Amino acid sequence: MPSIVFRKTNGEVQRVEAEQGRTVMEAAVRHNIAGIDAECGGVCACATCHVYVDPEWQPRLQAPDEDEAALLEFAIEPRDNSRLACQITVTAALDGIVLWLPEKP
Repeated sequence: MPSIVFRKTNGEVQRVEAEQGRTVMEAAVRHNIAGIDAECGGVCACATCHVYVDPEWQPRLQAPDEDEAALLEFAIEPRDNSRLACQITVTAALDGIVLWLPEKP
């Protein structure tokens, strides 16, 4: 199974295994990753699964579609590498992807 590395601003790191074909958000919820609230359940209707993709991994992902890009405008401190975890599908090519969790106010 591919692994996903979640990094927090306090330096804490959590590595979880994820099923291929599922979303990063689903893996985060399954492993109780604090900071991934997933209030909409993964239907791209909120920004509570906002993450920052590590710059090394960003070129490996497709750009956000129009709906995701619109929602990212409402995320806390969006950046060029912001994504919604519900829109990233886990594949073998993403094994080891590093995602940073935004600091919540």
